Amino acid sequence: QVQLVESGGGLVEAGGSLRLSCAASGRTFSSYPMGWFRQAPGKEREFVAAMRSADTTYYADSVKGRFTISRDIAKNTVYLQMNSLKPEDTALYFCAADSLGIVPTTVETFYNYWGQGTQVTVSS
Repeated sequence: QVQLVESGGGLVEAGGSLRLSCAASGRTFSSYPMGWFRQAPGKEREFVAAMRSADTTYYADSVKGRFTISRDIAKNTVYLQMNSLKPEDTALYFCAADSLGIVPTTVETFYNYWGQGTQVTVSS
């Protein structure tokens, strides 16, 4: 059974950093585009970052320059390094995999595997 499990969320002060991890099991995701999305209370889920390889990464304008997506193929894990966190980054963060795609996409409907989410709370 394919499973994505996020970890690394928590409570941090504004300006701080967190690193989220997304561990995949049940299948090797090394060639799949992977994405991070987030959903704040009362808002729709939104794109954060996506990648397939180190030279194909995409970021939402709101996190560009502060967040970095990366992957460790040997560990079948994707990371989201979040620096200079702001209160508006508070949300439930999800990782997702697109097992049918080649190019990373910002559109969540293309992702067919999802984790359960990890909460990030940034205090002001």
